[in-house]
Amino acid sequence: MTKIALITGANKGIGYETARLLAGQGVTAVVAARDEERGRAAAGRLGLPYVHLDVTDEASVTAAAKWVEAEYGRLDILVNNAGIGGGMTALQPSALTTAQVKEVYETNVFGVVTVTNAMLPLLRRSASGRIVNLSSELGSLAIAVDPATPFRSFNHLPYNSSKTALNMITVCYAKELEDTPIKVNAVSPGYCATDLNENTGVLTPEQGAAVVVRFATIDADGPTGTHVYEDGVVAW
Repeated sequence: MTKIALITGANKGIGYETARLLAGQGVTAVVAARDEERGRAAAGRLGLPYVHLDVTDEASVTAAAKWVEAEYGRLDILVNNAGIGGGMTALQPSALTTAQVKEVYETNVFGVVTVTNAMLPLLRRSASGRIVNLSSELGSLAIAVDPATPFRSFNHLPYNSSKTALNMITVCYAKELEDTPIKVNAVSPGYCATDLNENTGVLTPEQGAAVVVRFATIDADGPTGTHVYEDGVVAW
């Protein structure tokens, strides 16, 4: 039976490459994006279905879940890829406004909860449901306070703390679902060249997507409730 996946923010970057790589493994990967024109264009290039989904709009998310149910009756893989950096500015935390922090959290934190809750009933119908949340080493508390790591200098409060929150969200869902076939993991794709960092990353989106796909398709004996990257486990 063909697996069904849904990837948020899949019209470009790591999300697009995740959809492409999953499709290469025979998965029906639904391209979900808030920009309908770009989303349909990306899905058309990949030969994959498209659904409109804005993670910050609950009505949009609910409609997308109803569409997936009507089309496929279940969901096997959910990739919470959509995310924003909030400009990734060099502002010190004390120079930020609450509104700037809230804007990032609406997508990176609350959006993940909204989408996951909407899609979870469909994932429960899968024999091997998988949830992959796109995190970052910048969300690691251990790395943030380690003077030996280059990540310590990236003191971006909105983005970094949103990924720290996402890591706990991952653990909470994994604990709730530990007695089910569903596995929930946070994946750090690495410093990939995407619009989020103005394409300054050293890895390609395809390289970042590879680890996402690996955890989207892990076997029944694979881990759950972890934060990983290409080379292993990321410290919390």
